[in-house]
Amino acid sequence: MKILVLGNQARSTANFWTVLMGRMRAAGHTVLCAVPPGDSAAEAALLAIGGHGSARRSGPAVRLCHYPLDRKGLNPLRDMVTLQALYRLFRREKPDLLFASTIKPVIYGCLAARLAGVPHIYATITGLGYAFEADNLFKKCVNRLSVALYRCALAGAEGVFFQNRDDAELFRRVGILGRDARVLMARGTGVDIRRFAEAPLPPLPADDCPPEQRALTFLLVGRLLEAKGLPEYAAAARELKASYPAARFQLLGPPEQGLGSVDLAQVRRWQDEGSIEYLGETRDVRPYVAACHALVLPSWREGTPTSIMEGMSMGRAAVVTDVPGCREVVEDGVNGCICAAHDARALAAAMRRLLDEPRLLAGMGAAGRALACREFDADVVAEKILSDMRVPHAAG
Repeated sequence: MKILVLGNQARSTANFWTVLMGRMRAAGHTVLCAVPPGDSAAEAALLAIGGHGSARRSGPAVRLCHYPLDRKGLNPLRDMVTLQALYRLFRREKPDLLFASTIKPVIYGCLAARLAGVPHIYATITGLGYAFEADNLFKKCVNRLSVALYRCALAGAEGVFFQNRDDAELFRRVGILGRDARVLMARGTGVDIRRFAEAPLPPLPADDCPPEQRALTFLLVGRLLEAKGLPEYAAAARELKASYPAARFQLLGPPEQGLGSVDLAQVRRWQDEGSIEYLGETRDVRPYVAACHALVLPSWREGTPTSIMEGMSMGRAAVVTDVPGCREVVEDGVNGCICAAHDARALAAAMRRLLDEPRLLAGMGAAGRALACREFDADVVAEKILSDMRVPHAAG
């Protein structure tokens, strides 16, 4: 079988779908990965994909091709160029199955695949994005357009994967999915529990340590987007710094452009006022996770938060908001703390709980690691996705 994996960035595709593509390759299938150009290091990682875990064996190499994509833009002419390029790609390559993830690859990839006669089309909804934050007139207009495009695109899909049930219910409620649509569930992209191995906690303050000396490090890993809760994180850090000046509130992630992004100048202002530390971006988050005491993600909505699963796999507690995606991976008081979304004070209170009771961190981290191994192992997630897509093991 020839499988085409369609992503919106080489880096995110390499980070999230390497294990799945390794499973496809190890099963003897031809795997073609299509991403926009411009990231040679991530492309090298995609080309180097091999079998993983128990699936390790020789198989045909992953091939790579490019297509044009304006990830964040709303220019319909550029999106039509994407649709045409994908249609030509599918006609030329004649894949047996399309696996598309993220918003524009799902919409334009599924439309193009349907027009090109691809026999099996699968989409993965990894998050709803800017279009579903309908809190003003412009966003409501974008939302209506997105709903119409999704409805057309997914009408030809054999199955649609969701990472939480809230998103699936929303797609049904707004009419994107028909009554007979085949809805499939996946535990996000999973986490490579061997690569994200458990790491010892940095030293913890003693129980009798005064508040001003409680040097815990909190880390938010995410793109510089409002919807990741960056404004709330900065405000909560500012509040806590007054009582816990030794605490550190770090931010790690790449800048973003376009709608919903947080400009780098704003991040610098937060840093200059002493509330957060911006660490820039990296291709390997593991050293930063190992150096922190807890992960934070005050997101407005997630598919399934990969950064939190990676932190859990490394034995770190998580502080998240009570929103779709986040509440699927964190149980309050067990492997982390859950607080209200859009509420800096609630976020500060959740982090204060760990500052006041740092002994909770070891138990929460151990519970998170156990949960990651039990339910979020990328090998297990990949195997289920392939089974749900009815991808056979190639002969020979």
